[in-house]
Amino acid sequence: MKTIGLIGGMSFESSAVYYDLLNNMARDRFGGLASAEILLHSVNFADIVALQQSGRWDEAARRLAAIAANLERAGAECILICTNTMHKVAGQVKAAISAPLIDIIDETAKSLKARGCKRPLLLATRYTMEDGFYHAQMTSHGIEVMTAEKAGRDRIHSIIFDELCKGKVIDDSRTEMLAIIDAARSTGADSIILGCTEICLLLNPGHLPLPGFDSTRIHCQAASMFAFNDEAALDSIRKYA
Repeated sequence: MKTIGLIGGMSFESSAVYYDLLNNMARDRFGGLASAEILLHSVNFADIVALQQSGRWDEAARRLAAIAANLERAGAECILICTNTMHKVAGQVKAAISAPLIDIIDETAKSLKARGCKRPLLLATRYTMEDGFYHAQMTSHGIEVMTAEKAGRDRIHSIIFDELCKGKVIDDSRTEMLAIIDAARSTGADSIILGCTEICLLLNPGHLPLPGFDSTRIHCQAASMFAFNDEAALDSIRKYA
């Protein structure tokens, strides 16, 4: 088993999901008391949010790149940035390490293509929905990403930062999200991307009116397939796809 390096804490609510999923995948694969080999650096999310809000993405990139390099020196054999939004700086992080960076956007695109979905609605932070990096990377895979209209984007962003990142899962917010999904379906969306690692706390991708793709689960599945490094791993973690 290879060691997985996690850059977490963005937020710690979703990092806990990563830790749970990766260890359950390891136990399912190897049985008994097996758990995943994980190195986790959990940041102070308030510091990262301050950098996002002030547009200091280069500074954020330097910080995450340094963390990735430290994880690699400590023995991590692959690196995951446990947030969609901070994949805006994935290129800088990747350049700082020799171990592979398992990219959440690329892995989600692969899952969409495998099921023939080409026009997903993206539910994510404002940065991920509006800054262009996510759409550009998905376009390189032949996928046309849709987003909600501005009021919808603002509400999704608020649900993520004001509720989910603070551990608040509110039924009325789920209803609002489902209404946004219904509106997108009526304008041609063929699938849904849970494109923020906290949204899986609110929405079950298997209980949506369109095929749902949970980027957190997909990211963990890709890391497990790399870390377990054998064909048997595919069947043992297939239920997590």
